[in-house]
Formats: sequence, structure tokens, C-alpha cells
Amino acid sequence: MKFGLRSRGRTRTNRLSPARRFRQRPLWAVLALVMGCGVLYGVDRWQSADAAAPKADAPAFQAHATIHELMEHMVDPAADGVWDAVAVISNEAGVEKRQPRTPEEWQAVRAHAMMLLEAMNLLLIEGRRVAAPGAEAHFGEHPPAQIEAMIKENRPAFIGFTEGVRQTTLQALAAIDKQDVQGLVVAGGHLDEACEACHISFWYSIPATLPKAAK
Repeated sequence: MKFGLRSRGRTRTNRLSPARRFRQRPLWAVLALVMGCGVLYGVDRWQSADAAAPKADAPAFQAHATIHELMEHMVDPAADGVWDAVAVISNEAGVEKRQPRTPEEWQAVRAHAMMLLEAMNLLLIEGRRVAAPGAEAHFGEHPPAQIEAMIKENRPAFIGFTEGVRQTTLQALAAIDKQDVQGLVVAGGHLDEACEACHISFWYSIPATLPKAAK
């Protein structure tokens, strides 16, 4: 708002100089202005540095453990943890019905199922060797080099078998989250079938003609 006195037909205004206006602002306004300038300066420098930095590609997955090692240290223990969660054991002391009952016991079974799910992802990483160089075949299995060649030749089937294990493990996980003992038993049976389907196709060295049983 203008105020003052008229002189020679013009209105004289009592305006403050820029320096005086700045000095008469409240302290909080001055601090806010200074901080705002600092933030804008920092953002500008960060954007400039980000634009100048080279864009790195996402790192590729690198397989270090062999399939045999994953099976021994992850897949087998995890699957056993799911299968062994429910059992009926008969011995001299009587019949024991084993099943998870407490929240901690259900959580332990769930941890096994989650490990098995993630192990399926690891099996699908390209370039993973079946076994270490020079490893010998286990009893009843094809040599590692032959298994590796079979997987490369029919990789879509190998991927399909891992997906079968993943889906049946998800069934088990759903039963675990519901604390459904019977559902866990059914899912465990499906999981066993999915695992054996892969083993029969790629691992087991089943002879074409089985020897006849002696009479």
C-alpha cells in the first residue's frame, strides 16, 4: 500500500530499499531462504554428478556351486524338512504321531519350504555345472558329464521339472500357512512325485532291460 504526501503532482512512496527490506524480515524467513538455496544447490550438484556418472549394467548372475552341491546342501535338506514334518512312527514304545503344533514348529517347516523355493531359482542360472571337474558318478546315476549334456540338450524339460517342484512347494507353503496338516501331507506327496520325475529323466541310470529275478 502506498502512503506519503503529494508533491508536484506526483505521489512519493515510502519504500524500503532492498537491503532494508531484507534486514527487517523475520529471522525464520531468512533462515528458510538460506536453507532453500542450499537444498537447491545440492540437488543441482547431485543431478549433475548423476548425469555425468557412467551407467553400469545390472550384474549378471554367476553360478559358483554345482548342481550336486545345491542338491546336497539346499534342496535335499529343505525337502526333507517338509516331508519329515508329518510322520507316523511305530516302535517298541508305541506309535508316535509327529506334526507341527506350536507356532515355532510351523515356522521351522515354512523356512524349509522357502529354502526349497529359492533353490529352484538357483538351479535355473545359466552355466551352472552339474559337478566339479573329475567328479565320479554316484551309484545308480549317470556320469556328471552325461547329465550335463542331457540338460543342455533338453533344457526346456529341465526348466519344466523345476517349475513342477516350485508349484508343489507352493502348495505345501499354502498348507503350512493354514496349519493344515493333511494338506501338507498331500502336498508332500506331490512334491515327491515332482522330484522323482526330474531324477528319472536326467539322473537315474536305469538299464533298458532289468535282470530277471532268480527263481
